[in-house]
Amino acid sequence: MWIEKLADGVVRVQTPIGPRYVMPSFLQRLYLLWVFRNFDILPHAVLSRRQQRMIDQMCSQQRFASMAYAGGMDEAPVIGTIEHRPPLGPDSLPPRRPAARESSLGAEMRQRP
Repeated sequence: MWIEKLADGVVRVQTPIGPRYVMPSFLQRLYLLWVFRNFDILPHAVLSRRQQRMIDQMCSQQRFASMAYAGGMDEAPVIGTIEHRPPLGPDSLPPRRPAARESSLGAEMRQRP
């Protein structure tokens, strides 16, 4: 199994829009086999900065495997899965809902002496 992954393995990157299959180079596959030696799935946050940069660089190069690989995983073994979530920042959060209006009963209670 290691030989197949080394020869033509892909990395599955879980994104908010679904899984993407990235085709690493031979040296990247060798390194990724070592990274995934004990785990099948790793969150992006637990990777070292170097590993995060490598995954981000592979995704930015858009060297994605075709859907034939995604459908028939017999053709391209998956080296491992990266749970790649977008960073949570103030810009990525949904807009806040406005504060609820005061009910008419609450307004009446305050107006009474």
